Amino acid sequence: MKFFISCAKGLEYLLADELLALGMAKATATIAGVNAEGEPADAQRAVLWSRLASRVLWPIGEFDCPDEQALYDGVAAMPWTQHLGSEHTLAVDAHVSGDAITHARYAAQRVKDAVVDTLRAQGLERPSVDVENPDVRINLSLRKGRATISIDIGGGPMHRRGWRQVQNDAPLKENLAAAVLMRGGWPKAYHEGGALLDPMCGSGTLLIEGVLMAADVAPGLQRHGNVLPSRWLGFDASLWRELYADAIERERKGRTALKPVFFGSDIDPHAIRAAGENATLAGLAGVIRFEQRDIAQLAPLPFERGLVVCNPPYDERLAADAALYRALGDALKRAVPQWRASLLCGTAELAYATGLRAGKKYQLFNGAIECALIVCDPIATPARQSAEPRALSEGAQMVANRLRKNLKKFKRWAEREGVSCYRIYDADLPEYAAAIDVYREHGGQERSFLHVQEYAPPATIPEADVRRRFSELLAAAREVFGIPSEQVAIKSRARGKGGSKYGRFQERGEFIVVRESGALLRVNLFDYLDTGLFLDHRPLRRHMAQEARGKRFLNLFSYTGAASVQAGVAGADSTTSVDLSATYLEWCAANLGLNGLGGAQHRLVQADALAWLEAEKNRYDVIFCDPPTFSNSARADDFDVQKEHVRLLRAAVARLMPEGVLYFSNNFRRFKLDEAVVAEFAHCQDISAQTIPPDFERNPRIHRCWRLARR
Repeated sequence: MKFFISCAKGLEYLLADELLALGMAKATATIAGVNAEGEPADAQRAVLWSRLASRVLWPIGEFDCPDEQALYDGVAAMPWTQHLGSEHTLAVDAHVSGDAITHARYAAQRVKDAVVDTLRAQGLERPSVDVENPDVRINLSLRKGRATISIDIGGGPMHRRGWRQVQNDAPLKENLAAAVLMRGGWPKAYHEGGALLDPMCGSGTLLIEGVLMAADVAPGLQRHGNVLPSRWLGFDASLWRELYADAIERERKGRTALKPVFFGSDIDPHAIRAAGENATLAGLAGVIRFEQRDIAQLAPLPFERGLVVCNPPYDERLAADAALYRALGDALKRAVPQWRASLLCGTAELAYATGLRAGKKYQLFNGAIECALIVCDPIATPARQSAEPRALSEGAQMVANRLRKNLKKFKRWAEREGVSCYRIYDADLPEYAAAIDVYREHGGQERSFLHVQEYAPPATIPEADVRRRFSELLAAAREVFGIPSEQVAIKSRARGKGGSKYGRFQERGEFIVVRESGALLRVNLFDYLDTGLFLDHRPLRRHMAQEARGKRFLNLFSYTGAASVQAGVAGADSTTSVDLSATYLEWCAANLGLNGLGGAQHRLVQADALAWLEAEKNRYDVIFCDPPTFSNSARADDFDVQKEHVRLLRAAVARLMPEGVLYFSNNFRRFKLDEAVVAEFAHCQDISAQTIPPDFERNPRIHRCWRLARR
């Protein structure tokens, strides 16, 4: 049999491993779930034992579904008397995507109508609907014009364990709590003599889930009691009773052997009371030691090993406080330095604020909230042993000397201008052809990172020489800056068919926060060719931000929105950021939110910038237009800046207020502005020299920039 077992985003691979351990023959992770294959008994075992699954769906029919009539007809053609009788109650859940049917509730209604009408047509009474606790729960998945009808044999959301009656303002779902524990190595740590601590326990979800895992209690026991999770006619009731009886025996043995190694604390007395009541309802009265305590008062525990799990406040209802995260990290390093920690933080920036060095990082979703899970083992990283430095080669020493010279040159400038991200080396020595940028983290551990991009060498240079020189450059950079290798992002080129090209990037999902001109910005140094911040545009962003104060600012081809954020922080009346990429717009939204900017005042538009501009009716005081040299996309026409720049500039100038100004920039080395045509509709001034910062003076052609105003 084939099944689909759903879960929260971010848990797919963990769920696949769990299902294989439960006996599934095959489990393949997909978006928000796992496609599994196995015996029917395996599906029922997953209902009882899976700690990560949200639903276990048993497909019973599939058909093409171009419209709502096809949906009704497809469901009506199924043999429903094989699945339920008139004495059963039913409910229908629907998930739809695409253009065929866009309303999930309407789709669920049509499925219900088709099932009921089919049964009545065969002389049976009309079954009743019970949306809360139905005998048979039907699931519709409609995607790309294809409908799949399944039976939800778990009877509903499986994260509900049946014990939680009291919760705080931002409850953590039990299956997400299980993932935090599993990523931290629980319950293996328990069987090795370790303890469990949650110093911000809230209503106790992580601790209660951790105790039940240690006691080998099936998560479906209390949820279903001695009642079948589904009365679907295909459900094997006798098999379920066998599984249930075995789980009861395992629970009895596990609870009897429980050790008193569970500790929770919270500053909120109401949370401690709620946690105690939930523990009692879970049959764990007295098993967990709860105390009201501020995180700063966390005391050492008499255990050499253990796991700290925590879900500190981070969402819109519980305002995230970086100082609180720092206090958490300091308390853990002081109280349990040799333990392991699995911390579910709201953002990567808040995770960094703990000051803890994460060995592993995961992206999870608590409902719709994207979270960062970090695992630290141990919590307090031992100090690095000073190794005998290796002597640099002659070439590496030459690079190191140049780097020290540049550092001395730029130090006073960077301090005076408040610049924390800058280019320190740009192929100053032609044989060592690379660019090196420094990124200084704001907040968190205030670490320094290097971003190294190798330039394409001439084809006549032997590959061995290219590799040797690049290795020498990296060795020199690490020695001069004293930065560990994990804080050096390397974008190297690998020779392949068609010449040189960039090799594979890392996939760390790691963002750091940097500061520029009073604005906080997220950058990703490891996962992409570009970091999310074009350093050469620093002076232009600062100038535009000051000019946009109290005015309307438009950012075309906005990328990650750095210019919009700068304008917003400087006091722009409004900002509009236009880009075709949803990824970049999400990044832009995160940057705006990091600076307390949002709402209708700061608009994000996913669109082809040129097409949007020609359809736009509003006018703006300051417009920034920094298009790519060339782009192609399935969602828009191909764009070539040389061919399209006159059309682009004409449309942009038309959107200016009478006294407005347009800044047009691009980095195409062979670009030629059609000055004669542009002069017909705009005053135009080449301001490239004024926009090149000191750290890019070796490469003044890094970009070109013009200032345009309406005639």
